[in-house]
Amino acid sequence: MKATMSILAAAALIIAATTAAAASDPSTTLTAEQYARAEQNLLIGIESDNQGLKESSAYMLGELKSSRAVIPLMKMLRTDDQESARIVAALSLCRIGDARGVYAVKRATQFDGSERVAQRCAWFYNEYVQAGAFEFAAVETPDIPNMATR
Repeated sequence: MKATMSILAAAALIIAATTAAAASDPSTTLTAEQYARAEQNLLIGIESDNQGLKESSAYMLGELKSSRAVIPLMKMLRTDDQESARIVAALSLCRIGDARGVYAVKRATQFDGSERVAQRCAWFYNEYVQAGAFEFAAVETPDIPNMATR
């Protein structure tokens, strides 16, 4: 189990380093075989009990625009106990752009039990899917981000 986690973590780091070095779309810089292996390892990573591995795998699946990740990321968005994991899943779903995932993010703006997650979902939807879909109210305090109005 530890060996598998180590391999997955190493694969995620290699992919992250390659992505940062290339500074372009990772889904186009990898060969088909590399993409398939990375995607498979990251799909395993989002099922991990290690929160950091789970979230970084979810993020990288969004960077890769993995269509195979849509359903697992939707599950993460709906059921994960950690707000941070749901936020990363929402970001990745918006970056992937699949209609099913985008719809799940839009619904999370209304139905997620956490105001923080709902706000981030609204922002991601505005940023990556449809600009102007949500109105954001200006907040007087500079250290508090603008809040989406429901």
